[in-house]
Amino acid sequence: MPEFKPAEMMTVAASRALSNDDVCFVGIGAPSAACNLARLTHAPDITLIYESGTIGTRPDVLPLSIGDGELCDTALTTVAVPEMFRYWLQGGRITIGFLAAAQLDKYGNINTTVVGDYHKPKVRLPGGGGAPEIAISCAEIYITARHQKRVFVDKLDFITSLGHGPNGEGRAAFGVDTKGPTKLITDLCIMEPDAETLAFTVTSLHPGVTREAVRDETGWEVAFAESVVETPPPTEEELKVLRDLQARTKAAHAG
Repeated sequence: MPEFKPAEMMTVAASRALSNDDVCFVGIGAPSAACNLARLTHAPDITLIYESGTIGTRPDVLPLSIGDGELCDTALTTVAVPEMFRYWLQGGRITIGFLAAAQLDKYGNINTTVVGDYHKPKVRLPGGGGAPEIAISCAEIYITARHQKRVFVDKLDFITSLGHGPNGEGRAAFGVDTKGPTKLITDLCIMEPDAETLAFTVTSLHPGVTREAVRDETGWEVAFAESVVETPPPTEEELKVLRDLQARTKAAHAG
């Protein structure tokens, strides 16, 4: 088994969750790496869409932001942002949306607004951007995040993007009929919502990761599926493609 870093395992696991037929609303950072790794390996015909309006983009290096020229240069077409949201996103044409979180609860609700009291916050975060619309309009949502207790909290300070409701009451209670978060992929494990409680439940542990390690980095009482499997480690091909992509990106951004 080739050696790999936890972040590489997270990226590889997220990429494997994607199929050739998916239309993905891609975020910058780990989601972008995962989506492009999928495109360069098992899903060559996947359609990648970035918030800036680039459709069917095939970047050679990972973008610094949604406004990176690499996205427009390699896209099938580029549309205006209002068209991206009204026609593509809110029109139900996106199968998978990727989101990240500053804070996340066990029901997949996300905070990217403030840490602490809203009017006198300890930290004011970047805000929602397009995430609230992505969270409710994509057919389903994958969340990627480093597994840390300060991120995986028992109660959010603010709900920016809807998961399965603040008390796990379900999305229908808010008039939303999309699936919402179906996978939480971290550098320690993969979680999926329980069929009854809708709370994230560990279904797969990454190689070498214990249940105790997951508990130690989670702010809520962790539930484990009846049968927890081990995530298959990255293959040599997956690591080579990912590392080559990251090396090209580093060289390009270094000028």
